[in-house]
Formats: sequence, structure tokens, C-alpha cells
Amino acid sequence: MTHARTVAFYAPLKSPDHPLPSGDRTMARLLMRALDKAGYSPQIASELRSLDKAGDPQRQNLTRQQSLEESSRLVARYQALPEESRPCLWFTYHVYYKAPDWIGPRVAQALKIPYVVAEGSRAAKRAHGPWAMAHEGAEAALDRADAIFVMTAHDREALEAVRPPHQVLIDFPPFLDMQDWPAPGAPRPPGREPRLLTVAMMRNGDKLASYRILASALERLRHLPWTLDIVGDGEGRAEVEQRFATFAPRVRYHGQIESRADLKTLYEEADLFVWPAVNEAYGMVLLEAQALGCPVIAGAYGGVASVVQHGKTGILTPPGDIAAFSDGLSDLLKDHDRRRMLGADALRFVRQERDLDHAASRLRKALEPLTAGVGA
Repeated sequence: MTHARTVAFYAPLKSPDHPLPSGDRTMARLLMRALDKAGYSPQIASELRSLDKAGDPQRQNLTRQQSLEESSRLVARYQALPEESRPCLWFTYHVYYKAPDWIGPRVAQALKIPYVVAEGSRAAKRAHGPWAMAHEGAEAALDRADAIFVMTAHDREALEAVRPPHQVLIDFPPFLDMQDWPAPGAPRPPGREPRLLTVAMMRNGDKLASYRILASALERLRHLPWTLDIVGDGEGRAEVEQRFATFAPRVRYHGQIESRADLKTLYEEADLFVWPAVNEAYGMVLLEAQALGCPVIAGAYGGVASVVQHGKTGILTPPGDIAAFSDGLSDLLKDHDRRRMLGADALRFVRQERDLDHAASRLRKALEPLTAGVGA
């Protein structure tokens, strides 16, 4: 009964159909592909966005009320269907204190179906303060989950510490669909001026903090040959351009690139992907660069170590340490052979271990026991 394998999919942080590109939107779409390849039929259940960036209790309360109304609507809709046509599973992607899931647990409870989360993060220090209500909602959802797909070792520690007895934690590292990123062509030629690349939105907060670190690190490396391509745009562009103005004409701005083919060309042409990664959950662009044989130097924030293998596919430096980032970059700029070896290992790592087939296999193995009796 293939119709019994429908999955209700929800991404409270950013819907797969959201108009603005981001790593979150990319991963949401990839998860839907992986679910499909695992034998399920994912359908977006709701596009209600629960994200509160500012810590506004009034906004959180409004979103909570909207979520409760949405869950009631969904329950009525699903219960009106024949039992075999209802979802066999509720799957929520990315739950944390700024983006709680107030919908999924209620729908799953009413339909008596499993509730699972991919990329759930706990932050006990947010239990009090401006995000208290959203934190409570996120924690309740994570407590309710029958299974949590843990995408980074950074998240696992906090999830394991308060794991309810009924809950299973499943390692599920970030991945790519290699059909989106065909294998690179000719190898990067030796002897040329090294080409650096970064791909990131120019948003206030952590993104701009990373750009500031990168500019400061490059300031120490004026004496070395290099050029930098920057892909991205946003409200912080004026500051980014100001920070890097001193390096003109070494820096080229490409704006926001929607074409995957154009981005692939830049990854292939780059000798090194550079990104301080301030407070990155892990960084999809770091995987994308490696899939095209481009090694990475990044700050070791959050789950970055779950996508970059330090010393093998790239270099990780202490979070926020400008001098360490600059020193690591200096070493790599001077050593073409090491960049080449790191790039070759990066390509093998992503294409052999972080592909869609592996992700689908992990999903199938974990979800089949949970959904076996649903809708039968």
C-alpha cells in the first residue's frame, strides 16, 4: 500500500519552498529527496514559519496560537481521509529555541503516528529570557520525538544528556545529491596565483562576523599572492565591500548566484574555500566545495567538524581566532601539493560517504520499524 507511506514534512525554520536560498532550505529539500528515495512520499504539511530571530515574546505567543490553529486544521483534514491515505509519519526538520515545532507533536498525537525530528538542538541556557516560550516549545517537541536524526556531534552531546527513555538518537551526517554536483573536470593547474572562494549571504550577525574575521586574516597576508571570489548578497553588503576595499582589485564580487552550474564553475576554479564559519550549524557550502575537490579552511564552530575532516579534507582553526585562521591560510597558500592532496581527499570523502544513497539508506533503516504498523 504505497499510499500508506506518505510522510507529513515540516520545516519551521524555513520551508523547502521559501523564496530565499540558504543552507537550511537546501537541506530541507535534500531530506525530501532522501525520504522519496527511501520509499516514502514526503508532502509539505505546513509552511508556517515559527522563526523568531529577535527574541520577541509577543511574536512567539502569536506564532504559537497560529501553530495550534494550524495543527487543528491539519488534524481535521487528515482524519477526514481514509486511514490508509493518512500520513504514516510526521517528519520535522530543524527544531531549536528560535524555531520550535508546535504543530507536529499535536498532529502526530491525534493521528497516533510516529513523530521524528532531523537536526534538533537543545539549549538549556535559553530556558529563561526573551526566547523562553519558544524554547519551551522546542524542548517539548524534542521530548516528544520517537527518533531524532543527529546531524552533528555538537548536537548529540546535549540531546543525549536529556534523552527520554522512548527516544532513539540516530547519527545522520549532512549530505548532498551528487546529481546536483557532477564530478569536476580538469585538475587545478600548479604554479598559478591561488584563487580563494567564499559563498555566504551578507547578513547582519554571524555572517558579517565571519566576513570581518576573513578580512582581518587576509590583511596579514598582503605579502602573499592570492585572489578572492565572493558569492553572496544581503543587507550587509556595504560593510563587506568596505572591509575588503583595501584589497581591490584582488577581490571579485559575484552577487547572489542562483545557477548551480555557475556556482560549480567557481568551486572548480578555486584552490581553497575560506570561511571563518561563526556559529555555523555545519555549512552546506563547505560540503559543496569539497564535492568539487576544493579543500576548506574554516573556523571550528558548532558542527563544522562534522563536514570537514581536519587535516584530511581541509583545515579547522579555533573559533574566532584571527591569527590562527591567518596562519593556517598562509601555510596552505604556500603549499600547492598539500592543497591538491586535501582537495582529492575532500572529493572522495563527500562523494563516497555523504551522498544521497547513504542518506536514504539511513532513513529507511531507521523509519521502517517506526512506520511498519501504521495504516495497515
